[in-house]
Amino acid sequence: QVQLVESGGGLVRPGGSLTLSCAASGSIISIDDMGWYRQAPGKQRELVAVITSGGRKNYVASVMGRFTISRDNAKNTVYLQMNSLKPEDTAVYYCNAVVVVTTTRREYAYWGQGTPVTVSS
Repeated sequence: QVQLVESGGGLVRPGGSLTLSCAASGSIISIDDMGWYRQAPGKQRELVAVITSGGRKNYVASVMGRFTISRDNAKNTVYLQMNSLKPEDTAVYYCNAVVVVTTTRREYAYWGQGTPVTVSS
């Protein structure tokens, strides 16, 4: 099967920066879209950023100009660089990847366990 392991979350001050990483491993043939979601306390989970296998990127409006998504296909890893962080960015951030697996050669979506980001003074 496939596992997504996230790292980089933590506590930062408003205006600070943080970079999240998510590495996929397991029975992988290829990976299509990779993205980051977040869920703030009392809120619905929302898509933050997505990057296609060809490198096309999309962001939720609230993070445009502050966050950058990127990927390293050789490492099966997606990154989210977060700058100028605001208290409203506080959430658990989840990695998502659409993966073609070796066992069935079919496409499935996988989720990481989540990494918390807290922006506070």
